[in-house]
Amino acid sequence: MLKLGIIGAGNIGSSHVNRVLAGECPNVTVTAVADRKESRRAWAKERVPEAAIFAEGSELIASGACDAVLIATPHYQHPTLSAEAFEHGLHVLCEKPAGVYTLQVREMNAAADRHPELVFGMMFNQRTNCVYRKMKEMIDGGEIGQIKRMSWIVTDWYRTQYYYDSGAWRATWAGEGGGVLLNQCPHQLDLLQWLCGLPAKVHAFCHEGKWHDVEVEDDVTAYLEFPGGATGVFITTTGDAPGTNRLEISGTKGKLVCEGNVLTFDKLEVDEREWCRTCQEGFRKPDSQHIVVETDGQNQQHSGVLNAFAAAIESGAPLVADGREGIHGLMLSNAIHLSAWTGETVTLPIDEEKFHALLTERCKTSRHKEETDVVMDTSGSYGSKETK
Repeated sequence: MLKLGIIGAGNIGSSHVNRVLAGECPNVTVTAVADRKESRRAWAKERVPEAAIFAEGSELIASGACDAVLIATPHYQHPTLSAEAFEHGLHVLCEKPAGVYTLQVREMNAAADRHPELVFGMMFNQRTNCVYRKMKEMIDGGEIGQIKRMSWIVTDWYRTQYYYDSGAWRATWAGEGGGVLLNQCPHQLDLLQWLCGLPAKVHAFCHEGKWHDVEVEDDVTAYLEFPGGATGVFITTTGDAPGTNRLEISGTKGKLVCEGNVLTFDKLEVDEREWCRTCQEGFRKPDSQHIVVETDGQNQQHSGVLNAFAAAIESGAPLVADGREGIHGLMLSNAIHLSAWTGETVTLPIDEEKFHALLTERCKTSRHKEETDVVMDTSGSYGSKETK
């Protein structure tokens, strides 16, 4: 039985407590919870009376009350708390995103590499979704041929002003490090690179406070160019209702579309590149077959990730996502921000020092600056004290 400590008992942290208590993770028991808010500590003590309760994540990590930690704090603290846990011999499962900027996440990954005996997982629960797993299988198996184009319109992340006003750290540069890209879209950015690979170039537009009274981006359009010649568009916002979530990936052998949790495949009878060279008619497309793709129907989400994490510790079973992979989607997120801030096309890997310097300037004028417990040291790195 894995003894798990949960750092952060807010929206997502409390849901992890509840799913363990509901029996969704039979090989996991919650033995410790940390949160700075007294009301959340009281809630945790009531829900898990046998667990040790702490005000600080660092206290939980040093307590010996658990074998592993699940880090569910605001984003800046994910890398620092993860590294601290590794140094205390604890396995780590980190909520998304991996962090706010890649320089900090590289430090986290280096800490994990110093402790290969410990398991490091990332909570990319959307990788358990049967439709995305099937897309991955079909792309890797060559069924759609060479990827030519992708587009993802994910505008069903609607949020009200009340949501943003619910926490002083929300939607601020100093408290959260970004808006829709850092809070809502890490899953989609991870899936995008998981399915298609990281782009080589990004040119993006981020509108800050377009639909809400916030200082960060709530409306994003990004153009992507991939190493193999494919192009892509990524569009997201928290201001559209009812919104759309449609992922389309076109290849030389057909087109995959995922929308409404239904996956379809328009399968070409002949590879388009061959058809283009050999067809003797100017307007005729290759014949195609429209297929509703069958999946295994399994979509275990957070419980699936947590169960795989426990199994990896127990027997070396594969993780849903290794924690070190979190840097890839964050690299794309940072690239989108950097392009929008500079008005330039950005190549990947990005200039990480430049990104961090520009982020630091935004943090200095953030409305959360005077309220946050997150403080910068002289090197520009964030301290290890977590906020909730």
